[in-house]
Amino acid sequence: MKYLLLLQRGAGEDLPEFGTPEATAMVSAWTSATDAMRAAGVLIDCAPLASASAATTVRVRDGQTLLTDGPAAELKEQVGGYTLMECADLDEAIKWAASLPAAAAASVEIRPVLSPRGPDPTAPRTPDPAPRTPN
Repeated sequence: MKYLLLLQRGAGEDLPEFGTPEATAMVSAWTSATDAMRAAGVLIDCAPLASASAATTVRVRDGQTLLTDGPAAELKEQVGGYTLMECADLDEAIKWAASLPAAAAASVEIRPVLSPRGPDPTAPRTPDPAPRTPN
């Protein structure tokens, strides 16, 4: 099953400036994590996103296309990147999500990617592998 990992950080949190030791360490950690995912055959795609301030929101109302500069909603957190994986199940997706630097520095939201035919009803659902924290 495909899983999309949404890599989130606080709206006011900036990434380290390019060329600094912090940025070099961050890139090294990401490279190690994504190289391991690639070697395991689960990584489909992975990329950072521009800041939410660079977003354009599109709405169509009464046949008119309306554009708004910026994100669709005021957010405390913003999506800073994504990782798309093909995993056997949620347990495997959680294992890989926990290996990403974003899990230690901010948060990683895991979402199953639905097929146009709907979820696979034969896919096993295993018990939660880790305690959940309320929102």
